[in-house]
Amino acid sequence: MKPSVHWLLAFIPITVVLEHIGGIPPPVVFFSAALAIVPVAVLIVRSTEQIAMRTGDAVGGLLNATFGNAPELIIALVALKAGYADMVRASIIGAILANLLLALGVAFFLGGIRYHDQKYNRIAARIYSSMMLLAAVSLAVPSAFSRYFAPEGTIRQEELLNLAIAGALLLTYALYLVFSLKTHPDAFASVEGDEAHHEGERWSMPRAVLSLAGAAVLAAWMSEILVGVAEGTGKALGMSQIFIGIVFLAIIGGAAESGSAIAVARKGKMDLSVGIALGSSIQIALFVAPVLVFASYLIAPQPLELSFGRAEVGSLFMGVFIGTIVCGDGHANWFRGVQLVTIYVIIAAMFYFLPQLD
Repeated sequence: MKPSVHWLLAFIPITVVLEHIGGIPPPVVFFSAALAIVPVAVLIVRSTEQIAMRTGDAVGGLLNATFGNAPELIIALVALKAGYADMVRASIIGAILANLLLALGVAFFLGGIRYHDQKYNRIAARIYSSMMLLAAVSLAVPSAFSRYFAPEGTIRQEELLNLAIAGALLLTYALYLVFSLKTHPDAFASVEGDEAHHEGERWSMPRAVLSLAGAAVLAAWMSEILVGVAEGTGKALGMSQIFIGIVFLAIIGGAAESGSAIAVARKGKMDLSVGIALGSSIQIALFVAPVLVFASYLIAPQPLELSFGRAEVGSLFMGVFIGTIVCGDGHANWFRGVQLVTIYVIIAAMFYFLPQLD
């Protein structure tokens, strides 16, 4: 684990103590649990990378799809079980925007300060952009259906549509893995040539597996505490469930991958940075979202519907549109990073001030 986040492990026992003391303000417990999740998320990503190094590209790609966004998935599953469907839907949109605008924007900015102008594979960037547009359209369809045909409650046709779209997204993601790992890996090649992306100590397989299992348990534990005080935190700070999901849960769950995208950009590996940030957004939309739909039938009080509000759908399309324009030509500099982060801040501010309608 990176030394820069190692010390945050201290917040795991601190969070447990705060939860059991009683009388502690919910925001204190919430942010303590959030800080505890960050090093756990880093450990999950690191363990997955170590396992993927020994399983080959195909299995490694599947592992990264499954566990690379495990923190977001675990937090969402816990929130689903608690019945916070609005928060879960918001966290899906928020995770996509956090990777596409915030993480990539900071990576462009910090990398641009050090290297002035960086290049990356524009063909890969366009493929990522087209996949994100596909995801945006796919998530908008059930939202429109719900708004116009089932505004008062869920109907059978809406449930079937959600299941059909979830299945189609999973199938598309599987074919995307085949395309990127087997049939057209050259389309994603670095413009700077092949580089070894795995640095540092190589772990043994038992260590990697045990680390992944332990980190998953800790993530679930801290996520349960986090979600348990989310509603109280929102009321105390004047934040809605949607804002907490679209900003806090999204940033917390994606902290490890966002940090990785930023770190490699500062090393001049912009192809890898773009691949991590945009690839993670694709995973959220085409893998995590449909998995949550199917899982909701097993653990949630009610099935999760992919029916997002107008603000959420509009923000998603805005983010994908701006991201496509900024990232499409294969060049990065610090000011493009400023543009992406500015859009993210504007969207986050909109959701903070969005009136809560009962």
